[in-house]
Amino acid sequence: MVEQTLKITSEEGVHARPATILVQKAGNFNADVNLEYNGKTVNLKSIMGIMSLGIPFGATIKITAEGTDEEVALQSIVETLKKENLGE
Repeated sequence: MVEQTLKITSEEGVHARPATILVQKAGNFNADVNLEYNGKTVNLKSIMGIMSLGIPFGATIKITAEGTDEEVALQSIVETLKKENLGE
């Protein structure tokens, strides 16, 4: 399993548009990819799961990936978060 912690830098937090982008990106991989915030963990391939967390600006999140392509999955999702100006 691999993991990385990031801080949300988007003033809107993680709302529907970026959540959709993350779900689509995570869906490209076989690995189980999860997002953890405030003691709760959800599947990053679930738009409803992500939206249920209500992740605000300044929040610290953790992305974990486990499976055959876990390293590539985590790297790709972190790059997407940075490219979309969601986190660092």
